[in-house]
Amino acid sequence: MNEPKPAAAPPRAAPPKAAPADRGATRIADRVVAKIAAQAAREALDAPPGAPPHATVTVHHDIARVRVSLELGYPSDLAAQCAAVRRQVARRIEECAEMSVPEVDIDIEHLHSTHTRLAAGRDRRLR
Repeated sequence: MNEPKPAAAPPRAAPPKAAPADRGATRIADRVVAKIAAQAAREALDAPPGAPPHATVTVHHDIARVRVSLELGYPSDLAAQCAAVRRQVARRIEECAEMSVPEVDIDIEHLHSTHTRLAAGRDRRLR
């Protein structure tokens, strides 16, 4: 009545670890990097007067080429605002996506002045 217990299987050896280069790669889509860039531009501008910034990105290996389209208030220091956007966009992409950003091109699509905003408001009320 005492039957012999089956022998336990020997422990398996862990498979050898593959080198990091042999495991594969993570690819971040261009549109994801573009969303990071647009959000970073919004952060740099605080409260932009017009439409939110829009970014397009081309990624080749770990290098991102970025173009940001902005609407800015006028009169203001446009060069300083563009420089702040460039710094913030490059910093955030390097932090979040671990990509190099050699340049950030800025397109200012519209300038909004206090005078034109007030005039546009009057035109709407008169109609």
